[in-house]
Amino acid sequence: MISDVKKVGIGQAVPLALQHVVAMVVGCVTVPTILGTVGEIGSDDLVIMMQASLLCAAIAILIHAYGRFGIGSNLPVIIGSGFAFIPTLTSIVKAEGISGVLGAQLVGALVGILVGFGFKKIRFLFPPIVTASVVLTVGISLYGTAVKYMSGGENSEFYGTPKAWIVALITLGSVLFFSQFCKGIMKVSSTLLGLIVGYILAFALGMVDFTRVANAAFIALPRPFHFGMSFSLGGIVSMIIIFVINSIQDIGQFEATTAGAFNRKATDKELSGGIIGNNISSALGAIFGGTPNATCGQNVGIVVTTNVTEKIVFTVAAVIIMVTALIPKLAGIFLTIPLPVLGGATITVFGSIAMTGVRMLSNAGLTQRNLSIAGLSVALAVGLSRTPGAFEMCPEVIKIIFGGSEIVIVALMAIILNLILPKDK
Repeated sequence: MISDVKKVGIGQAVPLALQHVVAMVVGCVTVPTILGTVGEIGSDDLVIMMQASLLCAAIAILIHAYGRFGIGSNLPVIIGSGFAFIPTLTSIVKAEGISGVLGAQLVGALVGILVGFGFKKIRFLFPPIVTASVVLTVGISLYGTAVKYMSGGENSEFYGTPKAWIVALITLGSVLFFSQFCKGIMKVSSTLLGLIVGYILAFALGMVDFTRVANAAFIALPRPFHFGMSFSLGGIVSMIIIFVINSIQDIGQFEATTAGAFNRKATDKELSGGIIGNNISSALGAIFGGTPNATCGQNVGIVVTTNVTEKIVFTVAAVIIMVTALIPKLAGIFLTIPLPVLGGATITVFGSIAMTGVRMLSNAGLTQRNLSIAGLSVALAVGLSRTPGAFEMCPEVIKIIFGGSEIVIVALMAIILNLILPKDK
């Protein structure tokens, strides 16, 4: 349980909190940017989306730190935008627009809250082989986005140019340098530091435009239902599936936190409350225009490494994130990051997600049955998602569920195969 004992003073809490903020902020920038770019929304709306994502992440952190009445895990965790949602979000936004995404997100989050109340009853659907297949596919599905950004981003004046690739590769090289050759805070913050190096280079090359920052307001309050909401069956089904899957991934992060920081297993109350807390914040995100939330694995690593679990640290981190969310000019600075910088900084994150799936697959056991489940489900997910028109003559709900999101396909196939294939003797 997160400690109430103030072993850490405010002077120490600020740098410790900043360490957590810099580790999670890239995700809160990347997910809204990808969704907004695919959804073709304007820069002002993208700032609103980023603000809402940061604000709801801060609320979620406080919910976990001060959990009561079964809401919140009461564990030292940091919450941010979930990368696993990206494939599903982008497939829905192409078909239904931002309003369709937020409507499906609201329903999916409400179902996620129900999962939190009764997660033990459906846990059998997600054995290690299923979750490993899903995590592996999440990483694979994000590679195309990262490479497209590294090359400059479609419809950009820098797309495919040597300038874009030089910036992207130097950013990537910087991330690798900080992560492999440095220690402490520099190693933990390798993605952010690499992004800073790439940003400085891009600025020197004339690739940074501060128009959005100049036009942004100094202070802005959240705007509920700014993007509106619409509801489609296909989008809702897709989002419900990914929310259930994300709940299982959150369980893994909570377990890692209690094992590494407290040398024990997470209690049912902590797991249930944690899932409920994350999904409440995701529901708020749908109302205010933010992206769905998940427990940040990189911050779990910081907690385990530093063994700092005092409540004041996570409170300060939440306050810093909330202040940033309420000042559009700060959020607007994130929008000045050129896509080659963003791609070069995040491709290692996406790669680590896929390799985590490989490790989980190995831990699940490379039996013939498990290889069949993982191989077939991943093959269908990746293959179908990259075959436009494969469901052209099918009903619209089928096209939305199976024609866009690799994550939905791999989850459904892995669950079905796990239930029908004979168990290993």
